[in-house]
Amino acid sequence: MIKQNQGWLNVYKPKGISSFNVVYKIKKKFDLKKIGHGGTLDPLAEGVLPIAIGKTTKLIPFINRNIKEYEFEIKWCEQTNTDDSEGAVIARSTKIPTSFEIDNQILKMKGNILQKPPYASAIKINGKKAYQLLRAKKNFHIKERLVYLDDVKVISSRKQTTKFFIRCGKGFYIRSFARDLGDKLATKAHISSLKRIKVGKFEANNANLLDDLLNIRQTLFEFKGFHSSSCMLDDILAYEIDDEKDITSISQGKSIKLDIKKLIKTPLDLTEEKIIFLTVRNNVVSFGKLSGDLFKPNKVLI
Repeated sequence: MIKQNQGWLNVYKPKGISSFNVVYKIKKKFDLKKIGHGGTLDPLAEGVLPIAIGKTTKLIPFINRNIKEYEFEIKWCEQTNTDDSEGAVIARSTKIPTSFEIDNQILKMKGNILQKPPYASAIKINGKKAYQLLRAKKNFHIKERLVYLDDVKVISSRKQTTKFFIRCGKGFYIRSFARDLGDKLATKAHISSLKRIKVGKFEANNANLLDDLLNIRQTLFEFKGFHSSSCMLDDILAYEIDDEKDITSISQGKSIKLDIKKLIKTPLDLTEEKIIFLTVRNNVVSFGKLSGDLFKPNKVLI
């Protein structure tokens, strides 16, 4: 009953290709019916792109909630209409901030902060994506959103560029951070390079290069870089079920009772409903709410 043709690929997206095209190439190569990715990377950017196969695509929202880490370079004195080096320069400055000024300012930008996404983004405005409106030269407004910045620090500096490390939460735009940092330092700025080095448990140092993946001869599910659907579980309530009756009930979308003592991590408060993942042989078969000892499935993956 538990199908093995579902799981995750940790893919290293190269520069010069969209996240959509990475997914398309993998889908075509392995003749996959259902595939998706977590956390879009711009064509200019490179780095970790989690790819979900089969019913694991239902877990993508949980990947997108994970903390992400980036290394990126800011070029000072120029602002572009896309907030990266692909856009047209729309404002200039002659001021290059000092290391002291940068360090002092980034200390003030941590925690929950308001951030306006770039105009060249997939944010929808009245049903249209912002980048489509930008290309059509339409006037529009993007609202600020609350995002989370866990850590940011300078890695190195040159005359007109500074390299940073950042750890941030869902919906955080590095391009917006560069633009806003430039404004706060009384200059202009944009991203000149961007690399995502971590998404949850997926890291750049063990990611599969796209070209290598497209050249393998074995099936995707025999590939050593293919991971079970449960590998993304990190600090999340999980429960392994082995009773065939329970597995059948879950496959039919029915609620089942769990032995709380067998939870991989027991919640401190059982009076509040918690999201929990059920696994069978390292594959997620369902996630839903746990109320006391009663599991109520939201989504079924078998």
